[in-house]
Amino acid sequence: MEKENRSVYALKQECGMGEVKIADEVIAIIAGLAATEVKGVACMAGNITNELVSKLGMKNLSKGVKIDLDENQLSVYLSLNLEYGYSIVEVTEAVQEKVKSAIETMTNLEVTAVNVRIASVNISKNI
Repeated sequence: MEKENRSVYALKQECGMGEVKIADEVIAIIAGLAATEVKGVACMAGNITNELVSKLGMKNLSKGVKIDLDENQLSVYLSLNLEYGYSIVEVTEAVQEKVKSAIETMTNLEVTAVNVRIASVNISKNI
């Protein structure tokens, strides 16, 4: 894997048919979608800009996800809002496994770390 610039990565291919480039935004979207499929995850948490964009009706699928790729080591950083009543340990372990599996399956990149930060717990449905 060769890092072309900060946002696009070229995958080396054996077949000689050409090259495939993956934007880090695509990897972030894969990670965000995989994380939100886990039961107990309310939604991704993001910064102020992302929150304003989502309130305007535009969905940012990579919200709350940061990707770092050095050499062939891919690290994912997720910021999540969880539902009240779920085990944080169980939910975060499931998120880590699901995100790692989804990225590796879809991109053939090796994920070395999936770091999860819990930003909040959604209690509005339980009050």
